[in-house]
Amino acid sequence: MKKYLKIALLVIIAIILVGTFVFLYQKSQPKVAVYETITPEVTDLEKSTVATGKVEPRDEILIKPQISGIIDEVYKEAGQSVKKGEVLAKVKVIPELGQLNSAESRVRLAGINAAQAETDFARVKKLYADKLISREEYEKGEVAVKQAREEKETAKDNLEIIKEGITKNSASFSSTMIRSTIDGLILDIPVKMGNSVIMSNTFNDGTTIATVANMNDLIFRGNIDETEVGRIHEGMSVKLTIGALQNLTFNAILEYISPKGVENNGANQFEIKAAITVPDTVKIRSGYSANAEIVLQHAKKVLSVPESAIEFSGDSTFVYIMTDSIPQQKFKRTQIKTGMSDGIKIEIKKGLTAKDKIRGAEKKAK
Repeated sequence: MKKYLKIALLVIIAIILVGTFVFLYQKSQPKVAVYETITPEVTDLEKSTVATGKVEPRDEILIKPQISGIIDEVYKEAGQSVKKGEVLAKVKVIPELGQLNSAESRVRLAGINAAQAETDFARVKKLYADKLISREEYEKGEVAVKQAREEKETAKDNLEIIKEGITKNSASFSSTMIRSTIDGLILDIPVKMGNSVIMSNTFNDGTTIATVANMNDLIFRGNIDETEVGRIHEGMSVKLTIGALQNLTFNAILEYISPKGVENNGANQFEIKAAITVPDTVKIRSGYSANAEIVLQHAKKVLSVPESAIEFSGDSTFVYIMTDSIPQQKFKRTQIKTGMSDGIKIEIKKGLTAKDKIRGAEKKAK
């Protein structure tokens, strides 16, 4: 019985030794790498850059008063459409005391002069009727009284303008009625009834009564990095996406590139503008954030592979073409000539055909 136990123990020990040897042998053998294979495909490639910015009207018109005073009425509000000449607000004139006293004095003086001229002309008229003076003297007296009358009316009109900002004869041209100078949409009315406003002059820009813009003529205004600005030019097509209007893309044409860069967060950037084509069914608001995609380079129906499958060595590029797959994969390092890249795929100009299979990423062992 003991003999059989010894034999069994020796057999077990032998099996363990043989198993250990086999395990260690297998571990010492190099692993055979298995790679994914990639077949080149014919496709269209585009290389583009993206500029960030905003959508805004080409021109925003600031409506300012022609006189100083206080807002008496506001007839419109932001968001309403207006026509050229339509009244937006009314300004009530607050006369300056010095100008008011001067104008009242002028009216009194003009009245005195006019009364004296009337008296003098009455005498001249009687003397002329009696043939005691010449017609020339009569006509001089007539001119003098007309001038006196005109000066009196002018003085009265001047007093009305200082008091009310308008005369009865020029009511249709009132400077107290603030009118829109263009057809468009009111973007903002920053004043309220009772606010003081001043007219534009040499010393200040004046108070803005309203901002009006033509929302049918919109542009994209954004910035592009200096590394890309040399690749773009006026007239290029732009694809515009607006964050507030998802799933919509708008066409635009690049029409302006700033000749001077501005530093922004450590990067040198250049301002660009693009004219937007907006369908009548879409409403765009001023100030929407947008991204403009500009195609810098494109290639149609070219042979391409993923750029990750390319080996770059100095100025040369290589791929590994599969020459055999049984019993194991075999690859041949082959030099190729590449073209443009969109950052994911790269154009193959020479050294590869659509029938070839090239080495891709290594498959992970399961």
